[in-house]
Amino acid sequence: MVPLRDCKAWQDAGLVLSTTSNEACKMFDATLTQYTTWTNDKSLGGIEGSLSKLHAADPTFTMGHVIANGLALIGTGSSVRLDKELDSGMKKMMALSESQSLTEREKLHVSALDMFASGRLPKACDIWDKILQDHPTDMLALKFAHDTYFYLGYQTQMRDSVARVYPHWTPNIPLSSYVKGIFAFGLMETNLFDHAEKLASEALAINQSDAWSVHTIAHINEMKADLKNGLTFMKQTENNWKDCDMLSCHNYWHWALYFIEKGDYEAALTIYDNHIAPRCMSSGSMLDVVDNCSMLYRLQLEGVKVGERWNEVIQLTKKHSKDHILFFNDVHILMSSLGAKDHKTTNELLTTLQELVKTPGEDHELGLAPKLGLPLCQALVEFENGNYDKTVELLCPIRYQLLQIGGSNAQRDVFNQLLIHAALNCKSKAHQNLARCLLMERDGLRPNSPLTERLIQKASAVHAME
Repeated sequence: MVPLRDCKAWQDAGLVLSTTSNEACKMFDATLTQYTTWTNDKSLGGIEGSLSKLHAADPTFTMGHVIANGLALIGTGSSVRLDKELDSGMKKMMALSESQSLTEREKLHVSALDMFASGRLPKACDIWDKILQDHPTDMLALKFAHDTYFYLGYQTQMRDSVARVYPHWTPNIPLSSYVKGIFAFGLMETNLFDHAEKLASEALAINQSDAWSVHTIAHINEMKADLKNGLTFMKQTENNWKDCDMLSCHNYWHWALYFIEKGDYEAALTIYDNHIAPRCMSSGSMLDVVDNCSMLYRLQLEGVKVGERWNEVIQLTKKHSKDHILFFNDVHILMSSLGAKDHKTTNELLTTLQELVKTPGEDHELGLAPKLGLPLCQALVEFENGNYDKTVELLCPIRYQLLQIGGSNAQRDVFNQLLIHAALNCKSKAHQNLARCLLMERDGLRPNSPLTERLIQKASAVHAME
């Protein structure tokens, strides 16, 4: 492992940290490295252990509080509204920043987190990008901006934010190879597949355990419906990324998607049971939770009986039914409450959301609720209740706005599939015809997809019965 950077090393990199504690600086680096590599390093006690040592070394180190609070916020599993500890941590960070002589960069970091915590995600990104203009090798600003653009569905900004700083990340800078994978992901989400694959492959040639670059290539194969290469790649690389505990569940999710695409539901369920569910139940992270919900929901759309599996995941998700941090999370939590037939959690999620929407303030997500978040949630409820025409009426008008709830193209595809399944089950001839039109569109944009072919056959059968 590259030596962890002390006060002087950070200063030499042009990223001064306002502390005299070399240990605090090293633990800041340890935390940043684990965040970037998606891996809790056991030798450092994981991110939690590193943060604990950081705070012990210098309890008043403002950037130590920035990275701790930032990781809690960026995980999207807690908010200052509901989490007293996080709220207190943010207030302490703000107070420290006002009582100390900080660099302009550090002040901007504090300000960006303040924006994020109050739901002003686009403004937070503006501030991180401002930091990167003067400090292009500030990995914390780069990663926080990247993740938040992802939550916003700002794909072009997510790509360009990295493109602007990419030339500055020369091979001698710690973590530079990971920037290739981060850039590659933005390129892939904007359909620049060849460029994305080239950069991700370069990153993997430098470090084969770069789970984010593996993940980018998994996306490319998914977007091309290239099952043969997708399945081979995941199998060949599994040993390199399976210990990247913060992303391994998600990579297994991608692997299982290929099997759903192929129609091999048993293989998909085996990956779910052996990898996705245990990792999700162990970590409780929102990324793992949404993957878990999405996987079961997709299998159900395909007509697969998932048994008691929803009853396990609801134990995790119902704790987040009042969060309303991201609609993307909300709608996946709703999948689980509907799947588990947990009417109490479903009602709790919908009523608390409707209440918050009355006073959105400057919260970006709540501002999306009336025209996007609430109709999407209602569409899932109507589908569950067998009201397929109503599902289509709610979902079809917002299909091109769904990008705004964030997530990747692959993750949001579950809503395209939902719309097609709803339309296929409709009584209305117009909606049945819409299903056929949507399938022609899907086939034209992503040829050779076995899943699309199965749905086309289903549509033909519906048409033949008319």
